[in-house]
Amino acid sequence: MTYDVAVIGAGVVGALTARELSKYELRICILEKGADVASGSSKANSAIVHAGYDPLPGTLKARFNVKGNEMFERLSQELEVPFKRIGSLVLAFNEADMEVLQKLYERGAENGVPGLEILRGYEDTARIEPNVSTDVAGALYAPSAAITCPYELTYAAVENAAANRAEIMLETEVAGISYEDDLFKITTSQGDISSRFIVNAAGVFSDNAAAMIGDNSFEIKPRKGEYLLLDKSQGDMARTIVFQTPSTTSKGILVTPTVDGNLLMGPTSTDTSDREDLSTAISELQKVINGALRSVPGINLKQVITSFTGLRATPDTSDFIVSPSPVNKKFIHAAGIESPGLTAAPAIAEYVAGLLKDAGLELVQRKDFNPVRKSIVRFNDASDGKKAELIGGNRQYGRVICRCELVTEAEIVEAIRRPAGARTVDAVKRRTRAGMGRCQGGFCAPRIVEILSRELGVPAESIRKTDGSSMLLTGRTKEAL
Repeated sequence: MTYDVAVIGAGVVGALTARELSKYELRICILEKGADVASGSSKANSAIVHAGYDPLPGTLKARFNVKGNEMFERLSQELEVPFKRIGSLVLAFNEADMEVLQKLYERGAENGVPGLEILRGYEDTARIEPNVSTDVAGALYAPSAAITCPYELTYAAVENAAANRAEIMLETEVAGISYEDDLFKITTSQGDISSRFIVNAAGVFSDNAAAMIGDNSFEIKPRKGEYLLLDKSQGDMARTIVFQTPSTTSKGILVTPTVDGNLLMGPTSTDTSDREDLSTAISELQKVINGALRSVPGINLKQVITSFTGLRATPDTSDFIVSPSPVNKKFIHAAGIESPGLTAAPAIAEYVAGLLKDAGLELVQRKDFNPVRKSIVRFNDASDGKKAELIGGNRQYGRVICRCELVTEAEIVEAIRRPAGARTVDAVKRRTRAGMGRCQGGFCAPRIVEILSRELGVPAESIRKTDGSSMLLTGRTKEAL
């Protein structure tokens, strides 16, 4: 099979790039080695749409951050993805911190960030964020900052790309790439394909993908960030995204509400050589706790419901790498996309399309492109009348599978049947929130396995929690006895 463009990686950048390219008369495929989209950094980050005061002026980070932020509102409406512009605060605790805020303010103004304001003293800061520490000396307020759901944005973009004829290939790991007769031959775990152009959006593995064509122009150094997620009872402890003054490697420990009403704290920042290490450590989580309580001391730590780790694709270039490969101009890098990568992703996708055009790809606008993707109806958010209507039309809405989040069988079935639909328990969780409540799947996981087994037509023993061999069951109890 020969494609016009093969996108390696179905994280948020790869997904939005595929969606952007699906606007044109092209044959597009997305190659993802995981069992689901958003299986890397896009499923485990701070979920923040940054304002844009942090990146150095003149960098790609600064350019794509501010533009991406501007694009998010329309994008979230088209894809029916949650988006809340709640603003952010960078807290200062002393005069040295206040000097840092002034530099961030000036940098943000140069980057074109709207509405920045320096607040002086605890009282001014507390008017915006009432639960902030009384030790605060002031803050930088950025009203354009927002929160979203990164994994929902990713699979929404993939669904929309698929509806516009792009092909998604899951559990398809790229093992080698060669180039001859104006075509890339891509060797994958599912067989060989050919493509005229390649977009390298492989996250922490993007330098490995580049090396397959002899391009060693950059190196990715994975950086771990550990988080704590709290129950919805703590969701109103922060009205805005609360940062501390940043370091050279991190924006510091933040406290933020999520679009679903929980409270998120983190991340840490630790360099690692292991590109798949998602373990958590007590010492790192204690750093999260200490940092969060310094900003918002009233957080009830008894309400923590889970911890997790994300890996950032930190490049040795100190900036995004969004450019043609020096080895082959038809191989386009969208690499080294660390923070503010989620914010920048829509702008990066648009820019990558332009780079492909410059490299010789003809972009003919499709007349039938549909930018709209409808989300799964959430039973929990429906009015009583709407709930009765849903149950009347489909009795599966009357069977609650996840009690914590009030997720029904109908929602889970739809999540499985959609393009690039759920194939694992965690994939169902990300699409429906089944298993994201206080019990973390203790009640609903067996029922989700049952539904996946039925819908996919496979034995329950083959259903996985996530990638690889993460089966939840080994066999039937009576058979084992």
